[in-house]
Amino acid sequence: MDFINMTIGDWMDKVAAENPDHPAVIFTHDFDYTRTYKEFNDEAHTIAKAFLKMGIKKGDHVAIWATNYPQWQLTLFACAKIGAVLVTVNTGYKIHEAEYLLKQSDTKMLVMCDGFKDTSYVEIMNRLCPNIEDRANIESKRLPVLKKIVTIDEETHEGMYNWRELYDMSRDITDEEYAEARKGQSPHDVINMQYTSGTTGFPKGVMLTHYNILNNGKTIGDRMKFTKNDRLCITVPLYHCFGLVLATMASITHATTMVPVKYYSPIKVLEALQNAKCTAVHGVPTMFIAMLEHPRFKEFKFYLRTGIMAGSPCPIKVMQQVVDDMGMKEITIVYGQTEASPGCTQTTTDDTLERRVSTVGRSFPGVETKIIDPETGETLGPGQVGEFCARGYNVMKGYYKMPEATAQAIDSEGWLHTGDLATVDEEGYYKITGRIKDMIIRGGENIYPKEIEDFIYTHPKVSDVQVVGVPSKAYGEEIMAFVIPKEGEDLTEKEIKDYVLGSMAKHKVPSFVSFIKEFPMNGAGKILKYKLREMAIEEKDLHDAAAIETA
Repeated sequence: MDFINMTIGDWMDKVAAENPDHPAVIFTHDFDYTRTYKEFNDEAHTIAKAFLKMGIKKGDHVAIWATNYPQWQLTLFACAKIGAVLVTVNTGYKIHEAEYLLKQSDTKMLVMCDGFKDTSYVEIMNRLCPNIEDRANIESKRLPVLKKIVTIDEETHEGMYNWRELYDMSRDITDEEYAEARKGQSPHDVINMQYTSGTTGFPKGVMLTHYNILNNGKTIGDRMKFTKNDRLCITVPLYHCFGLVLATMASITHATTMVPVKYYSPIKVLEALQNAKCTAVHGVPTMFIAMLEHPRFKEFKFYLRTGIMAGSPCPIKVMQQVVDDMGMKEITIVYGQTEASPGCTQTTTDDTLERRVSTVGRSFPGVETKIIDPETGETLGPGQVGEFCARGYNVMKGYYKMPEATAQAIDSEGWLHTGDLATVDEEGYYKITGRIKDMIIRGGENIYPKEIEDFIYTHPKVSDVQVVGVPSKAYGEEIMAFVIPKEGEDLTEKEIKDYVLGSMAKHKVPSFVSFIKEFPMNGAGKILKYKLREMAIEEKDLHDAAAIETA
């Protein structure tokens, strides 16, 4: 593979120069927005100049908190032009999580939509920055680094800039000033920070470079045989590596046309696939299931060839349906994690269907992979279950301001320890069999029990709590909380769910709550989470979901 040794900003200049009139972005719903590669790149230059005018420079952190708006990708590429670091924010976050992320990441400017579903981002930011009148220089005790907020919806808000103003502001920066500001960037500079939790502590900022994500996207596009004749429907969130790398970077490295959907809706995706004549679509299994089971599914005509199913274990039956009923005969599976930019392995369009539905493929070019014994570190042979490790260009620079956590994830020889259990066969095809860590993957969202446990602990009636993932037909996994109430306290399932929903994202609310007197423990006093999962399967009769075969 020929690796791209350029910044994302320079790469976009190159693609736009070579494909000026080719469609880059087409929205079929919600926004009247279609741009060629030249038009899109020129607009990114304009926004980059406006960012400079607002005091953003190389190395500054700019957070984006929005669903898949045109402004999301424009913010990404504008940051890339001037070397600012894009900090991606989960659209489901509420005040507790948003405050932590914006503070820990040292975000200097926030670009956001007004809100999503039942959460008003404007209201949250007004609470975090109560004295917001001076929009040119926000002073907030809770967010000391944050200086400016830009909103991207039509309505204007006191103390915040509006996206429309950026086009005028950009005129104050000359081409010479802009060219000077773009100097001195390296492909190995950090360009993106994605927040992901571990099994302990708070979410960590994964630092990814231009080189990391541009080349990971190129490999992913190569394995789908992307060309400029392809049109990829982007149904997954752009704030996630799935949308940012597997979709956006895979597209721009092949001059593929992007067809984003503002947020996932089965009917909107089906309409976009038909109306834009998309040849590819990405999604987690639940997204494909919802489309296949939609009452109007048979009304739509498909032009699909390829795409990716990933984000959580993929039921083999669903993969087969997508091939048969949606025409995605060259669908692929990608395995990885955010710390690996994110892809480590992928099936190819040429692999047999059996390979593509039962494995996660082989290693990427430039990425070494191995299975080790988690206890001894010894490399294991074909068919033996152990921890999946990866080393190569795709491994993150580290966790932002967390050197100890970085050292735990990446060993002295540069191997990233994923915490996932896997096997490999004689031909190098991997199969993921489980997780050492207790991460829950619910419909493609990574959920970390410790974060939810720490929050439920703050409930005045709770004595102790353990959170585990339990099998789910719809989502792959769902959250179950085992709670020990304080002596003499009456506590209900609804109280726990409402408490979490009040301060955390909806996808972190437990689907099930069980009240118990004590946790199963081993002789050393360690809580046995696998026992809790077994108890959950029995108590909630989840045997059918637990029996679903996945790749």
